[in-house]
Amino acid sequence: MPTALWIAHVQVTDAEAYGRYAALAGAPIAAHGGVFLARGGRYVQLEGVERPRNVVARFPSLEAAVACYNSEAYQAALAHAKGASVRDLMVVEEAE
Repeated sequence: MPTALWIAHVQVTDAEAYGRYAALAGAPIAAHGGVFLARGGRYVQLEGVERPRNVVARFPSLEAAVACYNSEAYQAALAHAKGASVRDLMVVEEAE
């Protein structure tokens, strides 16, 4: 089964509230096998809408990433990001 990448492009509008999300989101991501590959580092926007915070995590499968997103613990964390950010989030399978 191919691994999957969770890719988020974020513009934070309320740093305090988003900080609460970030503090709580790591545990459910790890619990579902997620490992951060990039987290807010340098980037170059070549096309599309620029968002200054970019996060990439690898999960054991697309299903594990989606289960993480839908989990009670992640949704509790996500409640802090809603209204505190503008986000795009996708999960994509890696090529085998």
